[in-house]
Amino acid sequence: MRDVLSLTQALIRRPSVTPDDAGCQDQMAQFLEACGFHCERVDRGGVANLVARLGNGAPHIAFAGHTDVVPTGPIELWTSKPFEPEIRDGYLYGRGAADMKASLAAMLSAAQELAADIGTRDAGTLWFLITSDEEGPAVDGTVAIMEWLANRSIQLDYCIVGEPSCSERLGDIARCGRRGSINAELTVTGIQGHVAYPEQVRNPIHEMLPVLASISQLEWPAPYPDFPLTTLQVANLAAGTGASNVVPGDASAQFNVRFNPGYTDQDIRERVEALCLSDHCHLDWNLSGQPFYTPPGALRKALASAVLDETGVSVEFNTGGGTSDGRFIAPAGIEVVEFGPRNDTIHKIDERVAVAELEPLKAIYRETVARLLQSGPRDRTDGA
Repeated sequence: MRDVLSLTQALIRRPSVTPDDAGCQDQMAQFLEACGFHCERVDRGGVANLVARLGNGAPHIAFAGHTDVVPTGPIELWTSKPFEPEIRDGYLYGRGAADMKASLAAMLSAAQELAADIGTRDAGTLWFLITSDEEGPAVDGTVAIMEWLANRSIQLDYCIVGEPSCSERLGDIARCGRRGSINAELTVTGIQGHVAYPEQVRNPIHEMLPVLASISQLEWPAPYPDFPLTTLQVANLAAGTGASNVVPGDASAQFNVRFNPGYTDQDIRERVEALCLSDHCHLDWNLSGQPFYTPPGALRKALASAVLDETGVSVEFNTGGGTSDGRFIAPAGIEVVEFGPRNDTIHKIDERVAVAELEPLKAIYRETVARLLQSGPRDRTDGA
């Protein structure tokens, strides 16, 4: 039996900066095959994707996650080398420690302990859905895996996504949904020229500022049960030639809207576009993901019970935070929750995970799956 700590360390040692998998999935597949899983690669567009399966029939339960990590940032600012895992003061440090190689390791270890029981059952299937494209564009990763499953008429019932969800201690928070996300780039075209001859130019910055002010001041009051309010944030501005005596020929701004199910992406487009009526304004939209929500049901009950038994904590289910690959999984009628270690250091210098929480995380994953297997096939009378 491999312990979670050694598995996490082995994964951290692989510098899998998105979309490079750096051999993580080969390592995972070797481990899973030794446990009796059948593994297939579903690579697409330079992205590594792994699908693994053990068992037969319903319920179909999946662990989902990603091997890719964000760039390290300035390595000289790290206390220890980001891809050489180091334990200090009870924490394991390394890029991807919390997001999300500890979760992957805990899932692997849980699967190893579950394998013997699943192998003797007449029903019940455990899956792994792993990609190296979560931290990047996310177009050739879990999207490709879900297409692969659909093409084979495989219907999953439950999915645990290993995103770091907890805040103060292991077990305090799980995600049962997320807001949708839509990005836009506003471009205003002007006429370049000398600042001393305003009659010969059209300043795109001057035209953009009132439009951008109106967009940023839009109100999105529609509430939706269990979801935060919809918000719009400007993320980037670009204009100018670098010279103080030149009016630029164009200006651009990028912004993002995180929207709850009280709005559709079309609602958002229409409200923003109504403020950009000038022929000089152009908007390019990119829908990153629709909102999703898993109401109380078998998966939430099983996870809550496992968390309480292992940690003594009553887990809070909420829909906060950013996006995750759950947005690609839930539309297939699958109950999805996200649960993983504390997220206070993700994407930061000196990312870390508490060593003492690794084995309990494995136990929570294992017991959640065990409870779902005991509950039998999922009741789909709700039409899901």
